[in-house]
Amino acid sequence: MTTKALWVPLEAKPGKEDEVAEFLTGALPLVEAEPGTRTWYAVRWGASSFGIFDTFDDEDGRQAHLSGKVAEALMAKADELFSSPPQINQLDVLADK
Repeated sequence: MTTKALWVPLEAKPGKEDEVAEFLTGALPLVEAEPGTRTWYAVRWGASSFGIFDTFDDEDGRQAHLSGKVAEALMAKADELFSSPPQINQLDVLADK
């Protein structure tokens, strides 16, 4: 059962919206290579508002993701793409389907 999650809201810098969208869609192959990441969603809900939501079966999977290539790339691009540093929120999943 999925028990752990991450929610990372992201606000693109003005003029960087397309680059953020490309960065997020380009990250999919990196996440697909992570066996401990159960689900991964890159979302957009406004012109410059994006986010990442992902789930894991356990804390080991979540920690492996946090120290993986997507997290590394996200932090490396943060100053260039985002108006503020990514806020990585660690959540507990109470129920899933």
